[in-house]
Parts: sequence; structure tokens; C-alpha cells
Amino acid sequence: MLAITPISTTYQVFGLLHVLAAICAFGPLFLYPRMQRNGETQSIAKMHMRFVFPALTILWILGMGMAGIGKYDLAETQWVNAAIVVWLATMLISWFLIRPSIGDTGESARKKMSAGIGSTHVLLIIALWLMIFQPGGTTLK
Repeated sequence: MLAITPISTTYQVFGLLHVLAAICAFGPLFLYPRMQRNGETQSIAKMHMRFVFPALTILWILGMGMAGIGKYDLAETQWVNAAIVVWLATMLISWFLIRPSIGDTGESARKKMSAGIGSTHVLLIIALWLMIFQPGGTTLK
């Protein structure tokens, strides 16, 4: 359906960059469990804050840019609002559960990181579901 709907080139470029940012933001998460089993907790936290956290920020900027270009009414687009909440939760988890492991190699930090990684995986699935199925209405006119 999207391929036959007329969409501006700017919107398409933002969409492409938004998807690439999502890949950069969530791709490394699939390496984390293996790295953690190898005892690389600090490496994970450093990579997360240097690569994933900025990609999540860019993801939000591009998403909001798409909402602006597409002239979405956020009050009537529940799936976009839900995606913003999921994004915010991902950022908070990154900051409060994963980031502390940069300087702390203790068991408590490792457990927080594990909880953060697992939660972020679940939030990725929720975000993908929201983007694909757009519950509560679509943005297509």
C-alpha cells in the first residue's frame, strides 16, 4: 500500500534514515547476551552509550520529522503516541539500567544490565508492532 501512495521525497528520505537509525539502535542488542556471557559487561555499556544511545536519539528526531512532514495530528494518532512512550522507556532503560555498568563490574550492575537488555528487546518488538500495524488508525489518507 505504501508503495502506491504518493509520499514526498523528503518524507521517504526521513523514512529511510529512520529505519537505518533503528537498525543501528537495536542491532547491537542481539550481541549483548553473548558478550555478557563472556564477561564483557563494561564493553557492552560503553558501546551502548557511544553507539546505541545516539542512534536512539537520531531515531526520535527523524520520527518527529516524519510526523511533521506528514502533518500527523498526534492527538488522533494513538500508535505514534504509543511509539513515543516506548522510545522514552528505551531511553530511560538505557540511562538507568545499562549505562551504570560502564564503571561498575559488580553483580548488581550485571543484573541491572541484564534486565535492561531484556526489556529493550521486548520494547523493540512492541515498537515494530506499532509501526507495522498502526493500531488506532493509520497515517495513510
